Amino acid sequence: MLPRRIIMAAAALVLAAMWRPRGHLLAISAAGLAHVPLSSTRKYHSRKERGRKLVTEQRLRSNSRRNPSLSSRDATVGAPCAALPGREMAASSATADAGAGLRSEFLQVLLSRRRDLQVPLSVEQGSPVKNPLHQKRLWPKEAEPMELCPRKEVENFKEKLVEENFYLITEVGEQGRVPVLLLKLNDPVPKRKPVIVFLHSSYKCKEWLRPLLEGYASRGYICVAIDSRYHGERASNENSYIDALKSAWRNGDTMPFIFDTVWDLIKLGDHLSEREDVDPCRIGITGESLGGMHAWFAAFVDTRYSVIVPIIGVQGFRWAIDNNKWQARVNSIKPLFEEARIDLGKSEIDTEVVEKVWGKIAPGLDSQFDAPCSVPLIAPRPLLLLNGAEDPRCPIAGLEEPSSRAAKAYEESGSAEKFMFIAEPGIGHRMTVNMVKEASDWFDRFLQ
Repeated sequence: MLPRRIIMAAAALVLAAMWRPRGHLLAISAAGLAHVPLSSTRKYHSRKERGRKLVTEQRLRSNSRRNPSLSSRDATVGAPCAALPGREMAASSATADAGAGLRSEFLQVLLSRRRDLQVPLSVEQGSPVKNPLHQKRLWPKEAEPMELCPRKEVENFKEKLVEENFYLITEVGEQGRVPVLLLKLNDPVPKRKPVIVFLHSSYKCKEWLRPLLEGYASRGYICVAIDSRYHGERASNENSYIDALKSAWRNGDTMPFIFDTVWDLIKLGDHLSEREDVDPCRIGITGESLGGMHAWFAAFVDTRYSVIVPIIGVQGFRWAIDNNKWQARVNSIKPLFEEARIDLGKSEIDTEVVEKVWGKIAPGLDSQFDAPCSVPLIAPRPLLLLNGAEDPRCPIAGLEEPSSRAAKAYEESGSAEKFMFIAEPGIGHRMTVNMVKEASDWFDRFLQ
């Protein structure tokens, strides 16, 4: 077994070859960072209409954008990202070192199941999808929160709306072809704009998110949605996602639950950073449920995502196991766990089955990469966590430790104003109109 330092150094060399240096990066060491006077305090507000909030307050003029290498890179939003002269300076703080180490470990997991690391990122033109595939029944009014997303009145909006359909080639194989839908307003004078990446929930597809894409596009954003692995155009039938999960359990060669789509989001970050219409210092990311988990992990590992809003996605996987609260999450993909139960000779699904499944299809999900460890590493980039107070899949009690650690990380980084946690009273596992509005306000505040 090679020493951990050697493994991490090898991963760094692989990643250095994979990601080309960006010309818009500004590297700042901890010692050279301009400090802002600390006056932050953590406050708990009880608001009937918005529920209990964890609000941390601190004004900070800079925002961060980082590249998905193993070392930290910072850039200030609103100012040009300076080119890096020579060797990057390493951050000196213990927190930065821990963050680089954990990102390295996560990238090693992603790299361990990539078939070919030499596949160049490329783009193929696509066409609008006429009959989007949903792998589960859509309920009446399920899209209503998205349809009520704040939008700006734009004269002749439909005529001014530009739609792009294309595929990103991120690796070999059928699932290495990522379908992308991009909406933006046509600009008479070309300019770089902020971008938001939107991620759908389980069993849906990128077209499902169109009301959100159009709402944000009307307000001047470039809006991007992809089909996650084995969804939408990447699915052949209504069982594709479940079949992929079962295959991952049997063979251990893919990670269709969260991790493989995070790989696609890193490559999407490469593409967006190179576009002439994108401000690479202002790339936001959000998603619902499974999409919220994708947003959480993509932002943790790829710090180019500068503003993050996971919706009903962040949860404590280890907390759920330790406190016997894993059932709702397991039931969302139950056929996978039933197959594992049978393979393990169990009469019912229990904590051992749950642990073994997570360990096989998403290594580290309930340990070193779980929310208490990874969510705080998003600091100091603006982070808004949105959940229902009665959500059984993302129990609020399981978010106490992650949110507490995150609040501390934001305070210590002098950016406490950039973290907020909102649990909406009486709401289970569903996205609401209030959540859509809160997310919209957050992006307008920190990304525009």
